[in-house]
Formats: sequence, C-alpha cells, structure tokens
Amino acid sequence: MSSIKKAPESNYSSSRPNAVEGCPLTAALAAIGGKWKMIIVYFLAESPKHFAALRKAIGISQKVLTQQLNELVSDGIVYRDAKGDVPAPVVYSLTEYGKSVLPLVEEVRVWGRTHMERVG
Repeated sequence: MSSIKKAPESNYSSSRPNAVEGCPLTAALAAIGGKWKMIIVYFLAESPKHFAALRKAIGISQKVLTQQLNELVSDGIVYRDAKGDVPAPVVYSLTEYGKSVLPLVEEVRVWGRTHMERVG
C-alpha cells in the first residue's frame, strides 16, 4: 500500500462551459459573475493583497475565497504569487487582462449606489 497521497481534485476547471453557446454575456458572467468575483477584483484593484488581508477586507469564508480566487486565476484575471517555501504567504494581484474588467466593475458599483438610493 502506497503512503503517497494524491492531491484532491479541484472543484473548478480551467474552462467552464458557456451556459449559452456563443453568448458573450454568459461567457462574461462565467468569468466574473456571482456574489464575490467582482468584489474580489474591486479590492485587488487598490493593490496586491495577501490572502488573509483579502479575506478580512471582504468578510468571506476561507473556502469560498479560495474557490473564487482559483477560478479567477484559472481565467487569467488574477495572478497568484507564492512568496517562499510551503506554506508560503501568497499575494494576489490583477493581471493586465484582469485590469480590463475594472471599467465594468466601476460601472456596476456606480449603478449599485444609484439602486441603493432608489430602493431605500
């Protein structure tokens, strides 16, 4: 019996299927949609952040933040930089491609503020 343990398989794939084939909107939502991804991108736009600082700033569970960051890294939006030996502190930052999402994030933030004022 081997004492070598296999790494657990991830819950994401590097190429999530587009829910509506050929639709750019569903492709965008697969990459940056959901509850947390735009918020993560928003906080990383300020500056690169360690995992713990990002988690504290957002108020998100470790499991969900790990999953969301892995998907953003897989999609080339976020860069993961492990600094040193395991367990290494990890710093996350936006890639150049990730920075291209910032105008959209800002528009959604502005719309959200207007919506909050409208609905009370």
